[in-house]
Amino acid sequence: MGGLLLQAGIWLAATPTPSPTSGPSDDAVTPGVVGFTVTFLIAIAAVLLILDMTRRIRRLRYREEIAQKLDAEQRDAAQDGADGDAKD
Repeated sequence: MGGLLLQAGIWLAATPTPSPTSGPSDDAVTPGVVGFTVTFLIAIAAVLLILDMTRRIRRLRYREEIAQKLDAEQRDAAQDGADGDAKD
């Protein structure tokens, strides 16, 4: 039994390992002009979307401020009208 294990160990040690083959060429790995163009267009689209979102949020905030000012003016006018009626 010990001799069989020794022979199996020698056989496994003597088995050659495969040698690495040459990898793919640099042209096949790099994205090239098409990859750069697509990445550039995606970056431009992202910047434009961010600018548009910022503009819309700013507009929404201004509309909310104006609505609050108008509500406050209406409340003040209603209170002034109620105070004027109470004095008469």
